[in-house]
Amino acid sequence: MQDISFVLLGFFTGLSLILAIGAQNIFVIEQGLKKQYVILVCLICSISDLLLIFFGIFLFEYFRSFFNNIVELIFNILLLAFLVYFVIGKIRIKYDNLKINFENSTISLKNTAIKTLGFTYLNPHVYSDTVFFLGNFSKNFLITQKYYFGVGAAIASFLFFFSLGFLSKFLSKYLKNQTAWKFINLFIVVFMSILAFYVLLDIILFLSMELFYL
Repeated sequence: MQDISFVLLGFFTGLSLILAIGAQNIFVIEQGLKKQYVILVCLICSISDLLLIFFGIFLFEYFRSFFNNIVELIFNILLLAFLVYFVIGKIRIKYDNLKINFENSTISLKNTAIKTLGFTYLNPHVYSDTVFFLGNFSKNFLITQKYYFGVGAAIASFLFFFSLGFLSKFLSKYLKNQTAWKFINLFIVVFMSILAFYVLLDIILFLSMELFYL
């Protein structure tokens, strides 16, 4: 049961990070609307997320032996700063200038793959979201809990991208619906605010323990 809870935590955390409109997601929708190499595009995006998620998790696991109390405090402060910045960004974001290309222009398989890789790996947010945030957030989990957390986040990526690609015609109608995005944003802001509160409590607990032993 505890294992399932870490899968769910990973799933909703990963979904909250990825459930936003950006160049990569717009590209996936465009390819879905054009019905061009949809499986390839979704696979590249999903597998890339999976690799980066577990890279971040194992990176923090590897450096865990080098952590001391001060280093862990610094990482928690950085994590809190990232969450606050992320939440503020979601509150301020505007969706009224979105542009989707509905023209059925054809690009080759090779160019589609290169373009998808570019939208994925040249996007700095993908590294901050997967490698830094998910790796940092799970740094104190047990190794098996890290696996389940990573699996949950990876499932969210696969589900999201394939839904985006194959349901793009349906989803594109809601893309410019500001009311729909207000509800989505509300979910993201509330969920990430809860995580930020959890990290803040961890920092306060650490500082109070340090002051107690002074």
